[in-house]
Amino acid sequence: MILLLLPAQPSPEKPVSPSHIVTSPLPFEKLLFSFLMPRSLKNPKKSKKKNRSSKKEDASPSSVVPSAPAKVWQPGVDEMEEGEELQFDPSAYNYLRGFNIGWPCLSFDVVQDSLGLVRTEFPHTLYGVAGTQADQQSANYIGIFKLSKITGKKRDLVPSSLNNDEEMEDDDSSSSDEDEDMGDAAGGNAPVLQIKKVAHQGCVNRIRSMTQKPHMCATWGDTGFVQVWDLSSHLNSLAESDAPNNRDGTVIKQTPIMKFGGHKDEGYAIDWSPVFPGRLVSGDCNKCIHLWEPTGDSWKVDSTPFTGHDASVEDLQWSPTEANIFASSSVDGKIAIWDTREGKKPKFIFKAHDADVNVISWNRLASCMIASGSDDGSFSIRDLREIKDDSLVAHFKYHKKPITSVEWSPHEASTLAVSSDDHQLTIWDLSLERDKEEEAEFKAKVKEQVNAPEDLPPQLLFVHQGQKDLKELHWHPQIPGMIISTAADGFNVLMPTNIDVTLPSAAS
Repeated sequence: MILLLLPAQPSPEKPVSPSHIVTSPLPFEKLLFSFLMPRSLKNPKKSKKKNRSSKKEDASPSSVVPSAPAKVWQPGVDEMEEGEELQFDPSAYNYLRGFNIGWPCLSFDVVQDSLGLVRTEFPHTLYGVAGTQADQQSANYIGIFKLSKITGKKRDLVPSSLNNDEEMEDDDSSSSDEDEDMGDAAGGNAPVLQIKKVAHQGCVNRIRSMTQKPHMCATWGDTGFVQVWDLSSHLNSLAESDAPNNRDGTVIKQTPIMKFGGHKDEGYAIDWSPVFPGRLVSGDCNKCIHLWEPTGDSWKVDSTPFTGHDASVEDLQWSPTEANIFASSSVDGKIAIWDTREGKKPKFIFKAHDADVNVISWNRLASCMIASGSDDGSFSIRDLREIKDDSLVAHFKYHKKPITSVEWSPHEASTLAVSSDDHQLTIWDLSLERDKEEEAEFKAKVKEQVNAPEDLPPQLLFVHQGQKDLKELHWHPQIPGMIISTAADGFNVLMPTNIDVTLPSAAS
């Protein structure tokens, strides 16, 4: 029996569409096709043979198109039989590729570049910074990377036929220890990976690139220090060449331009203001938040912290429109809104979840909306205009384990992506609702190809799997529809086929 991987039916509260988002019917083919994307089961005999292959081969799965009507695989509901292995359906992606930079990375950030504000045509190039989690503190570094010659193509919404027995095997000829080929879902040659490595004291808990000066990066280390780095020389070096480099693993020693040791404990929360260049906040596991003010080529860090949470500060987000407003989330289950002009106590603080609030994301296209992800696997959307009353817009309980990352799309106000310790990355669109007529029409078209669940959540747009212990994701701010994610087994770059972006007319 061949199975296709689709999500389990969650039990979310019915979302209320926020007033700034126009709710529109969901073309069912858009919803269902995304769920046909992830993994089909390989032949059990071939799976056992594959399991005896090398680790690199295991990280480079081939894809199989089913030759018989398929049963939908539901994560968290269905179980795999012995010898079975899940494989992705390449027709669901415009692009999918995996790579790594050596050690696993808990946190990374996309570095904005000068290649164009809105880029829609392949080939693509992306830049990023990542912090490692090495087995020895002295082995850690900041990885500055460039992935170029990213090639893919658009696919038809509904495949003309799924009855194709031909296996599409990956080409490992261009893979290396630092560029593991996860399979290019859209065909084409493997991209070119370039890396520069800068030594970092201890593991990197979180790393963030400044919006206005992307070469400036802040890191939170497990040693208890927050540091700011100027990585311009490394980024410029990568920009000047397309040849793979640093295969010898050379780690460059560099002194940070700022190092703050005033936190009483290590932390994970850090964020640059998108409105005020150079303004930074950092929060620790000791419930304290410090404000950094830029002073020329350095920063003055306020020694008196913001306090108000009852437990560790897990995440921080500056307002996308207000220079003095930021939000924080905590293990105490609360979200706080702060105004730097009004003392060191929160302006508002409210209970957001029944468990730790691990992550938050402030919507940059609809600044009244904030999303939060909890340790209990749920995530919520709130309207900050209703903060004194009932601000809850939506609450979803789809994921089975802690939420590790949540981020609004930079190109669609109603869309956000979520990652979880249940090894799933999901994409949600709050503006969607089911259209029964289009759903019935589409089911008639594909009834010979797949048996899908009757009840799929309207807002769940896409499910990506294949990474182990997903930790963080980011949308690329300049390449609509592209998501980069990091996990225990490396990075994925993915562009789902069904993520349509309405671009501004000036960009067309």
